[in-house]
Amino acid sequence: MVIVFALVALLVLGALVTGNWFVWRRLFRDTTRGPGLVRRTGAVVIAGGWTLTVTAFVAERSGAPFWLQQLLAWPGFLWLALSIYLLLGVLAGELVRPLLRRWLERRASAETAVSREEPVPVGAAIGVSGPPQDPAADVPASEPVPAPSRRLFVSRVIGGAAAAAAVGTVGVGTYGVLNGPSVKRVTVPLAKLPRAAHGFRIAVVSDIHLGPVLGRGFAQKVVDTINATQPDLIAVVGDLVDGSVKDLGPAAAPLAQLTARHGAYFVTGNHEYFSGAEQWVEEVRRLGLRPLENARTELPHFDLAGVNDVAGESEGQGPDFAKALGDRDTARTCVLLAHQPVQIHDAVDHGVDLQLSGHTHGGQLWPGNLIAAAANPTLAGLERYGDTQLYVTRGAGAWGPPTRVGAPSDITVVELASRQA
Repeated sequence: MVIVFALVALLVLGALVTGNWFVWRRLFRDTTRGPGLVRRTGAVVIAGGWTLTVTAFVAERSGAPFWLQQLLAWPGFLWLALSIYLLLGVLAGELVRPLLRRWLERRASAETAVSREEPVPVGAAIGVSGPPQDPAADVPASEPVPAPSRRLFVSRVIGGAAAAAAVGTVGVGTYGVLNGPSVKRVTVPLAKLPRAAHGFRIAVVSDIHLGPVLGRGFAQKVVDTINATQPDLIAVVGDLVDGSVKDLGPAAAPLAQLTARHGAYFVTGNHEYFSGAEQWVEEVRRLGLRPLENARTELPHFDLAGVNDVAGESEGQGPDFAKALGDRDTARTCVLLAHQPVQIHDAVDHGVDLQLSGHTHGGQLWPGNLIAAAANPTLAGLERYGDTQLYVTRGAGAWGPPTRVGAPSDITVVELASRQA
């Protein structure tokens, strides 16, 4: 097992070094005439950026002083996002490079052909002497500064375009996160839901990820957005925080303002188990949310259950579907809160009608959606598994880089519909 881990680590490290060398080569080496300040600066920027990224992750996980986490998080996490799109940009440039060079070559050939076909002056052709020549014309003029070679010009155009596209992509993606999640509305018909519960609205929010980057101001935006939908019930389905209650308690304080007719409920996500799950369960309870730790509550027209995240198994606090769903009246509709979509298979086995989840972020950074889709039964949206439906929200915040590309954040209002209505 140790050998396998070491081999995987070496492969990842090798890929990382190769990718960054290629970015440096295309953006700095190939766009300059020779060794100099620009190439050295490029090497320092890339190496320094990755040093900040690694240090930011280590500081967050090791419980370093919170001010230090905040100091490192912004540049470190943003560099991670920027480096991804710099690499994608220069790789895309490899497709454009030969086309641009071929176009320049054809243009140069056309210009040369035109210059060769220019007519000779009539007087010179018949041997007639023209006007006296200016003696100064025989004095060689100073040579013009040589223009960049075609290869260098192409490298500069493609390198500049790749850098501009990467910066623009990360900038727009970061603005989208900091601006707060949008509201998405989904109607879910449930066969056993009584007519009296038709139109019952559950505001589903996941993956807020309060931490050294997203703080109290972001939490207030999320709370205000949820309250504006005037839901009947609020479900916070995990990954609320990335840090301790000591550091992030003030950031989470706006959660006390959540308002819904049937209250707000909370289940743990995997990141709670990196941040002191027991302390956070008590903190959200203090803020007025009701934690569902492998538990169930009977609402007037359906059952609401919640299970712990699978990450809790390492602490003896994993999901217990039998405890949460055993001995219930199966004639009643059951809605389950479970952080990870992979828990859907246990939900099916226990006759759950609807599972509400998060965790995937919708991939967060394209093309990360391809990896996330391979690791989860549902990436985002509503899907059916037998008699059980699964809805996965893309989440309100972001983990690592405060950036989303191709996976905008959302808070979803799930409206339950009775087939008897």
